[in-house]
Amino acid sequence: MHFLISYDTTDRVCDIVKIVKQETTYYLWQKYGSFLSKQYWKKRIFWSDGYFACSIGEVSSATIQKYIESQG
Repeated sequence: MHFLISYDTTDRVCDIVKIVKQETTYYLWQKYGSFLSKQYWKKRIFWSDGYFACSIGEVSSATIQKYIESQG
C-alpha cells in the first residue's frame, strides 16, 4: 500500500505510521467486523510490524502520484 502525505516536519514519521495503522484497523473492524471475525479470529492484526518511508526530494508530487497510481 502506498501513501503520499504531507506532514508537519515536527511530527515523527513513525508516529504518523502508527496512527494510520491504528485508525484503519479500528475503522475496518467497525465496518466489517462480522466478516473479519471469520478470517481473523485469533488477533485483530492487519499490518506487519515494519514500514518503509522516504521523502520525494527533487521529484514533483505529481510524478510520485503517477507512480503510486500505476502500481495497481
